[in-house]
Amino acid sequence: MRKEYDFSKGKRGAVIAAAGKTRITIMLDDDVIQHFRELAEAQGTGYQTMINAALRSAMNPPAEPGKPITAAALRKVIREELSMLRKPA
Repeated sequence: MRKEYDFSKGKRGAVIAAAGKTRITIMLDDDVIQHFRELAEAQGTGYQTMINAALRSAMNPPAEPGKPITAAALRKVIREELSMLRKPA
């Protein structure tokens, strides 16, 4: 270990910014966090990822029963599913 390190060219913040993501502060109830943490642990994924998926599904409610799905909606679902498969665990 060195006695001194040169941080004169250092930058604050995350080393690599996540594309398409924004860091925010949000207050959630303890039971909600605990629920998602338990689900995430059982499925081997991150609880924040699961919360994000739940919020995304609320943005895109399922089609009404008996109503045909549009080609655009089907493409969107397929893209989302494919992107989830490509993400590293």
